[in-house]
Amino acid sequence: MIDTSKNLKFNRFLAWFDMIVKDHGFLRFCYHNFHQIDENLYRSNMPTPLRIKYYSQLGIKTIINLRGIRKDGGWLLENEACEKYNIKLIDFRARSRAAPEKDMILKAEKLFKSIKYPALIHCKSGADRAGIMCALYILSFKKEHPKIAKKQLSWRYLHVKWAKPGVLDSFVEEYLKQYIKNKIKFIDWVKKSYNPEKLESNFRSVWWVNRLLDDFLKRE
Repeated sequence: MIDTSKNLKFNRFLAWFDMIVKDHGFLRFCYHNFHQIDENLYRSNMPTPLRIKYYSQLGIKTIINLRGIRKDGGWLLENEACEKYNIKLIDFRARSRAAPEKDMILKAEKLFKSIKYPALIHCKSGADRAGIMCALYILSFKKEHPKIAKKQLSWRYLHVKWAKPGVLDSFVEEYLKQYIKNKIKFIDWVKKSYNPEKLESNFRSVWWVNRLLDDFLKRE
């Protein structure tokens, strides 16, 4: 007869090991990169189950995971904690080193209109994907000035614009130019004028900064 309690304990140990060691969760124990954007939205790095419990006490009803479905220890523990504390977990894939796709932007707009608030957005470090998603929230849902959205991509959140994620800055800056020029609405600009391939081909990052973030800090 198999002792299922021992198997469950071992699997839980593996999940925690995976999150803390392989996913560098030990770096996120002391610094959560947790910030409130407005009365309805928060952002952070990848949360632990204990932090999810705390977020539930803040009244957060939805967590948007920008890393997508991963089936690793962190994702499994996050699913379990969200179910335990009655928080809706949404897996929404975003990229940090490429210009945002039109389809992703339009899906994000629909997502912001459909979820229950308050909500939390997170990726791995809470710097790049969380930053662009919060910028999209401000542009498409709040319909505020692109200069306000640009603030979500800053040193304050550990975002480094000289590396590959700087293409996200170029995205907001490109819309800012068009907004100043003709006051075009954000979604109209995305549908009619935005060219992600051109934006990406024109962007240049600094190689040694990329090496620092990708190879040493293991940013995604």
